[in-house]
Amino acid sequence: MYQPNLLFLKELSDDYLRKIESIFLALPQTDRRDYSTGRPPHSPSALLNALIFKNLRGIVNLAELAREIRFHAGVAQVCGFKSFPCRERFSSFLKDTPNQFFQTIREKLVLELINLNEISGKCISTDSCPVKAPVIENNLKTSIFANRFDKTRIPKTDPECRLGTYTVYPGKKKVQFFWGYRNHILNDALSELPISEVTKPANVHDSQMLVPQLQYVKERLPLKIRAIIGDAGFDSSSIIEFIAKDLKAEPVIAKNPRGGSNPDVKLSSKGIPVCVAGLELISWGKFYDKKRGYIRHKFVCPLKARKKIARKVGFCPWNHPNFFNNRFGCVVNLKGNADPSIRNSIDYGSQTFKKLYALRTSSERIFSRFLTFCMQDPSIRGLNANANVCTIAHITLLALALSAVRAGQADKIRFIKRLVPHF
Repeated sequence: MYQPNLLFLKELSDDYLRKIESIFLALPQTDRRDYSTGRPPHSPSALLNALIFKNLRGIVNLAELAREIRFHAGVAQVCGFKSFPCRERFSSFLKDTPNQFFQTIREKLVLELINLNEISGKCISTDSCPVKAPVIENNLKTSIFANRFDKTRIPKTDPECRLGTYTVYPGKKKVQFFWGYRNHILNDALSELPISEVTKPANVHDSQMLVPQLQYVKERLPLKIRAIIGDAGFDSSSIIEFIAKDLKAEPVIAKNPRGGSNPDVKLSSKGIPVCVAGLELISWGKFYDKKRGYIRHKFVCPLKARKKIARKVGFCPWNHPNFFNNRFGCVVNLKGNADPSIRNSIDYGSQTFKKLYALRTSSERIFSRFLTFCMQDPSIRGLNANANVCTIAHITLLALALSAVRAGQADKIRFIKRLVPHF
């Protein structure tokens, strides 16, 4: 225990530190790392507690965190330090510690919240957020060069970051570029608590990370998933089939209008595309799509492919422009091993679909809470360090929720700014 200090500020009073300590007690025990030479290291649990304190206080960088701990001796005692740590100790801890160390702690917190019935996992939402690297290319006030967002010019100060995009809505939709990383999450849509997260370079698309994360949830977490909710960026046959066939869940994913030249194509009872004139298209073989990485089945206009049908019908009943301008007329490419019945069974216009899809905003609210933790504007560089910062932000959110549930205040698990004063 620590000794009360009369010099503490009001927000760092003895009662405040006891409440912070109750959050640290919600964390699982961590093993101490062995060392043979050099200065004795600080305990990993103490360093983790300090980084969680940094998130709770909204401290921007590690230098300010070290000054805060040195100025308030009670904080060092509550975190578990025997001496005051410097900024380099925190930096080395984030850079050199494998991300799996923090993922294990995060997973134990999720399992504990599942056991307390706070996380049900019936409806799972997915999304990602940008994590901007602290490089000069992201500072638009500088005039270093015109092509600051050239993806072939990797920033020298952080060679592991990559070029990505994010959307802003200052009255009108606008796409902006940035150098950095992306944090991909799966969260319980009802409790608005994250259950899985991974950080990758910014050029890794969301759809590439969804199936591996769902496989992790299926194998490691005891959840009965009923629906997976995602925006149009996750609209692909492989994802929808995995949700329906492997997870036995309902894919609540918005339709992507860019999913093909004619995403609203109709299929006959035989699974063959039907054109707007009501004619079944003719199979024109299969080919390997190098861009998408799978086999596609090509169907063409029957009037172009079969002379008997052309003599019988004549010209296209709808006078479609493709009939005159294209060698094959109307063309439809279907994924070779896709099951069209799964996508056709999704009723995008039903009230049930709309109510479930509205739960997707839970992911956006989680990311807005992470703004308090300064997760999306870190002060460190490197993929592993940024991944650890993001995982610690998730650990902070889960530890707050677990402390609130144990304190009998489960209705305040999302009050990250006002939870500690109300304990």
